[in-house]
Amino acid sequence: QVQLVESGGGLVQPGHSLRLSCAASGSIFSINVMGWYRQGPGKERELVATITSDGNTNYADSVKGRFTISGDNGKNTVYLQMNSLKPEDTSVYYCNMLIRSRLTIRPYWGQGTQVTVSP
Repeated sequence: QVQLVESGGGLVQPGHSLRLSCAASGSIFSINVMGWYRQGPGKERELVATITSDGNTNYADSVKGRFTISGDNGKNTVYLQMNSLKPEDTSVYYCNMLIRSRLTIRPYWGQGTQVTVSP
C-alpha cells in the first residue's frame, strides 16, 4: 500500500510565502509524475503544478512566476514553494503522484492541507 502525507499549510498574510511538502511511502517502484492540485470553497479541484520524473514542469497560469514545484525522487517527495501569496490562493492543497508499484501503476492522493491567505 502507498501513502502520501502532506505538510506545510497554514495561515499567512498576502505577499508572504509558504512551502508545502508531500512524502510518499510504501510499495513504490517508481514515480512518474508528481503534482499539486487545489480546491477552494465552492470550487472544483484544479491543477496547480506538475513535474515529471525527468524534470519537466507545468503550471496553472494563475500561479506562474509565483509558485515553484520541485521533486526529490530519492526521498519520494514533492515540494511546492509558494511566494507572493494572494487571498485567492486560499484553498485546500492536495498532492498527487502517479506511482508504479510491482503490479500496478495508478494515481494516489494526499489528505489535503489548508492554505489560508488573509490580512
